[in-house]
Amino acid sequence: MLILVLNSGSSSLKYKLYQMLNEEVLAYGLVERIGSTNGKAVVTHRLKNGDKITLEERITDHSEALKAVIEFLTDSERGIVQSLDQIKAVGHRVLHGGEIYSKAILVKESDIEVLESLKELGPLHMPANIMGIKACRQLMPDTPQVAVFDTAFHQTMPRSSFLYALPYEYYEKYRVRRYGFHGTSHRYVSQRAAQILGKNLSKLKMITLHLGNGSSAAAIKDGKCFDTSMGFTPLEGFVMGTRCGDIDPAIVPFLQNVLNLSPNDVDTLMNKKSGFLGMTGYSDMRDIQKARRDGDERAKDV
Repeated sequence: MLILVLNSGSSSLKYKLYQMLNEEVLAYGLVERIGSTNGKAVVTHRLKNGDKITLEERITDHSEALKAVIEFLTDSERGIVQSLDQIKAVGHRVLHGGEIYSKAILVKESDIEVLESLKELGPLHMPANIMGIKACRQLMPDTPQVAVFDTAFHQTMPRSSFLYALPYEYYEKYRVRRYGFHGTSHRYVSQRAAQILGKNLSKLKMITLHLGNGSSAAAIKDGKCFDTSMGFTPLEGFVMGTRCGDIDPAIVPFLQNVLNLSPNDVDTLMNKKSGFLGMTGYSDMRDIQKARRDGDERAKDV
């Protein structure tokens, strides 16, 4: 059975095509710079035999990006499948399920409306996630679409872990609370750790780490998330590649005043220009290590 897995980012679309009989990746790729006004999108396809195909096309939205992926997968010469009918399901990584979704779902029309209502909790990623689902439903109307949520695993956190010390009405009215992210990773890592240790996950306590350009930790008790480092957004927690992580919240209005920045400006500053990049000029740890060896003062204390 073939399953197509999609990860729709704000300006990108990643995909993998799996043969589930032996869990083999048949093809995978990435569409970058979707909607770019300064040039064409870059489309990269990779096959299991190691072949790599790179194309440049003008792609205005995620629907066109998905069409480019489908055209490649069904191409008569280089494609993997003869017909879309061979793909039996599509899995979507979705950033936010709010307090509504605590597990993966088979997407129905009513779920699209619910996901639309969660856009304000993930304004950078949710529109793209939803667009990816809609595009698949249009191109593959009879194929089941499954949504897997980054926040779902963390919905077992107790109130003592997810509530902020803010007026309670902000949680009631505006859903301001810790949600946590990277949930699919933390769930998988905890399950694999239990398997490798030969232990029953439901009787273990552990800390799991998701490390990369975006990083987070989760405290897991009896197989369920008890606490996590990321919060209302993926900005909270560790210092990351371009995200600042935890800082004194009073820094935000201070920077707005002294630099005459808008809320969106500060949000971009903290998410895209901070972290290791802000401190050293590099977001990749390999570059930071090289800078240390070269005597770069900014990299020494990171």
